[in-house]
Amino acid sequence: MNPERTLVLIKPDGVKRGLIGRILSRFEDAGLKIVGTKMVQIDEDFGQKHYHDIAERRGEQVLHSLLKFMTSGPVVAMCLEGINAVENVRKMVGGTEPKGALPGTIRGDFAHMSFGHADTQKKAIENLIHASGTVTEAEQEVFLWFNMEELHSYKTVHEVHVF
Repeated sequence: MNPERTLVLIKPDGVKRGLIGRILSRFEDAGLKIVGTKMVQIDEDFGQKHYHDIAERRGEQVLHSLLKFMTSGPVVAMCLEGINAVENVRKMVGGTEPKGALPGTIRGDFAHMSFGHADTQKKAIENLIHASGTVTEAEQEVFLWFNMEELHSYKTVHEVHVF
């Protein structure tokens, strides 16, 4: 079985709360390999490229709120690699609504926002992190956020046990 790559973003709320290291550690502790990482301040145009289908699925107001949130501060973008990386990262991240995310997941342990509260405040759900939902989505997102020169190949100690 070949390793997969997936995109993870630590959103502005995670960066501002100083959770970058704690979140990175969870992925490394699970044996996932960081093959690319950078901190970027995205603009609205780039945000629309990343969230290109949100307006269709959730409406223009959700897209507007999300873009306002995602451009409010820096984002840490990571490309992680591992066996079933997309599925495993999604499990580690937890449900999209932090209020219902299970304890032990990143959102369950570090956030408590609800959709209802976000809607009442007319703001995006602050849920710390984005993780690609499917292998196809991951492939598209990784190459939106990273160019080939920014992705690295190396062996980890974990790979000795897996491959």
